[in-house]
Amino acid sequence: MENKEDPKFSVLNWEQVSRLDEVLTEAVPVHGRGNFPTLEVRLKDIVARVHSRLDRCGIVVKDIRLNGSTASHVLVQDIGWSYKDLDVIFRVDLQHETEFRRIKEVVLGTLLDFLPEGVNKDKITPMTLKEAYVQKLVKVNTEQDRWSLISLSNNNGRNVELKFVDSIRRQFEFSVDSFQILLNPMLHFYELAQKPMSQDFHPTVSGESMYGDFNMALTHLKKKLIDTKRPEEIRGGGLLKYCNLLVRDFRPADEEEFKGLERYMCSRFFIDFPDIGEQQRKVEAYLQSHFIGEEKSKYDYLMILRRVVNESTVCLMGHERRQTLHLISLMAFRVLAEQNAIPDASSVTCYYQPAPYVRDHNFSNYYVANQNIPTWLPCN
Repeated sequence: MENKEDPKFSVLNWEQVSRLDEVLTEAVPVHGRGNFPTLEVRLKDIVARVHSRLDRCGIVVKDIRLNGSTASHVLVQDIGWSYKDLDVIFRVDLQHETEFRRIKEVVLGTLLDFLPEGVNKDKITPMTLKEAYVQKLVKVNTEQDRWSLISLSNNNGRNVELKFVDSIRRQFEFSVDSFQILLNPMLHFYELAQKPMSQDFHPTVSGESMYGDFNMALTHLKKKLIDTKRPEEIRGGGLLKYCNLLVRDFRPADEEEFKGLERYMCSRFFIDFPDIGEQQRKVEAYLQSHFIGEEKSKYDYLMILRRVVNESTVCLMGHERRQTLHLISLMAFRVLAEQNAIPDASSVTCYYQPAPYVRDHNFSNYYVANQNIPTWLPCN
């Protein structure tokens, strides 16, 4: 049982509980592919039904938490970004392959409950539901990380993401996205309460900061300050999220400290994504998932990313660094062209011929692997 006097925890006030209620009761469309209908899903309903079915098939849920940007929105409204994915964590035991398989079956089976009336459900298989409504399906099963993710599609970027976690080494990137809100009291209230929620009648809801100090992390969120711990532990170093915060007018809590941390971020990013093709795919995927409806911010984001890479990358050879900077510049140019910000952009052609050794897929991997560099140190 968590000690709520621990500085990691804090009790939400009525305003925050009210926003949480809005998030949990708002109808969110889950868009189907092809001829499959759109499902109208309320987060509280799908979470409660998944929880109940997991319990019936013998998988114990320790607790359920709201995570990520949505949790930040609940705690502080209007901080300069709109929350995207509805990210819910079910804490469970995942000791065997059986649990992973059952969880997948439970989630897909629950989707049947949300199909409109008149749809013949008898002929719809779990595989069909997966192809129709699941955008991302992830399973990680190693000694240190055991979790799975099922992401339900939303064309506006607000996917319903159900994550089932036994263990995970790193649960946050920066203090402002380190919050998790325990949902069990709200779910019990919805099930048992005989009258509507109000300021005088609502459940006691707690939040936890995985950063370690809830009040400090909340101050960072309110003042739009960037802080983190051990960025070398973050896959990709947190570089892309860091630039996303910068473009939204967040600023480092300690400017001098972050000059060094930027080097860690860049070093870890290029260790995890050493190949120019991997870098392009990673950045493009990040733009696609984090800037839906915010197309005009993409160019500013890429320019910030280019500046940080240019100023703080010390672990690449000169030609590799220039290659990455050129890639980011081309992506920024393309964004402007797509927005028709460049007059007669269709008549402009960019030529880029990579060096011969870059064509060798193993080149970048070879370079990083043979530098004998610990992954937790900047490559200087």
